[in-house]
Amino acid sequence: MARNLSELETPVSNRRLFRLPTLNQEAVGRISERFARAMGTGGFLIFMTVLVALWLTWNTLAPVESQFDPRALNFTLLTLILSLQASYAAPLILLAQNRQDDRDRVKFEQDRQRSERNLADTEYLAREVVALRLALEEVATKDFVRDELREMMKEMLEELNDKKTK
Repeated sequence: MARNLSELETPVSNRRLFRLPTLNQEAVGRISERFARAMGTGGFLIFMTVLVALWLTWNTLAPVESQFDPRALNFTLLTLILSLQASYAAPLILLAQNRQDDRDRVKFEQDRQRSERNLADTEYLAREVVALRLALEEVATKDFVRDELREMMKEMLEELNDKKTK
């Protein structure tokens, strides 16, 4: 009761007389994609070709009493049905294409972000490899250590020999 009272207090110009039903855009989009996908198949083309051929054959060769769309009226009903189909097909196909474009745009953005991360990772790894190479150049190799030890042993032996001779 309170709702009706508040509507009565609202001026007519601001009150909505007709409320349009809300459409679920996702459901409409899925339906349009199914429709566009179905119309793009060979099966649909064959079905439509057979249907139109049967329609024309029946309404041309059948007795006049059993024709539902006579040739004398230039197949008006067939023309109307095909025009109606075309008038709904074009916007639904465009809607399906727009949805596909949106998905492609999102996928492209994700691919671009992934590529940027891969590039950053590659650059980081390249810097790490360079740092490792530089560090390896400073590391003493086995041959270097052996040579150093031999030199030190020679020096120690010479010192020992000098001490013995003195």
